[in-house]
Amino acid sequence: MKTRVSSAGTVPLEPVEFPVCARAAFLVTPEGFALAEQSATDNTYMDVTRSVDAERALAQHRALHRALAQHLPTICFAGDPATPDAVFPNNVFATAQGRLILGHMRHPVRQAEAQRRDIRGFFTGVLGYAEIDLRDQPGICELTGSMVIDRGRGIGYCGLSERCDPAGAAAMAEAFGLRRLVTFELAPGEYHANVVMSVLASRALVLCPQGFSDPAQGEAIAAAYGEAAILLDAQEKNAFAGNCIALTADTVFISEQGADSLRPATRGALQKNGFALHAVALDEIEKAGGSLRCCVAEIF
Repeated sequence: MKTRVSSAGTVPLEPVEFPVCARAAFLVTPEGFALAEQSATDNTYMDVTRSVDAERALAQHRALHRALAQHLPTICFAGDPATPDAVFPNNVFATAQGRLILGHMRHPVRQAEAQRRDIRGFFTGVLGYAEIDLRDQPGICELTGSMVIDRGRGIGYCGLSERCDPAGAAAMAEAFGLRRLVTFELAPGEYHANVVMSVLASRALVLCPQGFSDPAQGEAIAAAYGEAAILLDAQEKNAFAGNCIALTADTVFISEQGADSLRPATRGALQKNGFALHAVALDEIEKAGGSLRCCVAEIF
C-alpha cells in the first residue's frame, strides 16, 4: 500500500477498517532506574538534578503491569541498568500485523535497546513476526513516540523534532503500512508527538494545540474528528494528560498526575465519548520525561 502524504486537516478521515486496539502489550521493567543524561539534552520534561528512587519506580511499574493485565494480555521483559530509558520500549519497538519494527533512535543509550535478543526473538521466533529494521536507513524515527497512529484508519500523525525527521517519518509510514501520513513540526521544547496527542481507539482524539509549532495545524487535525476531539490545555499536557492510551475500546489508561490535571470539561468529554479513566501512579517514572503511554509497547 502506497502511503499518501497530506497536510493536517486537509483530507477527510478514512473509514475505520482495521483493528483499533492492540491485542496484547508488553513492558520493560525499570531495573536500576536512573535518568539518562543523553536523553535530557532534548527532553525538557526531564530534570537530571532530581533524585530518583529505583525501588519506588519498580513498585509503580509493577502496579502498571497489574492494571493493564486486568484488561488485556500483558507481558513484561526484564530491564537492564545499562539502558536506563528502556522503561519506554514503545520508542524502540513497535508492531503492525505480523511485523516487528525497530526504530532508529537518536541517542546511543537508546540505540542499545534494539540489540536485545530476547524481545526480538520473542516476536520473530515465538510469534513468527517478520522484522523490519529501520536503524540503517538515514532517518531518525522513534516509532510510536514520534508518531501517533489512528490504527483503525491507517493514519500516522508524526511530530517532527530532533527525535524524528522527514526521512524517518516516511520510513515509519512504509513499515507500518499506513494509508496516510500527516507530518507537523512540534513546538520548541516538545520531543515526541505522543506527549501532545493521542488517538483513542480510532473513536476520539485528545490533543494540545500548544504542543505544535503552528497551533493551527493541531486545531485542523482536531477539526477532522469533530465532536470526538478533546482539546487539552498546556497545564494538562505538561502533566502528561496527552500521554494516555486506549488499550481497550472503552478504557483510557493515564498516569495519576495526568488524571489529576484534567479539567471537568475534559473528563466530561472523555465520558461522553464512552471512555472510563483508569489512573496509575507513575510520578517516579515520570521524572525520566515520559509517562504511561511511553511505557506501553502495543502488540498488533
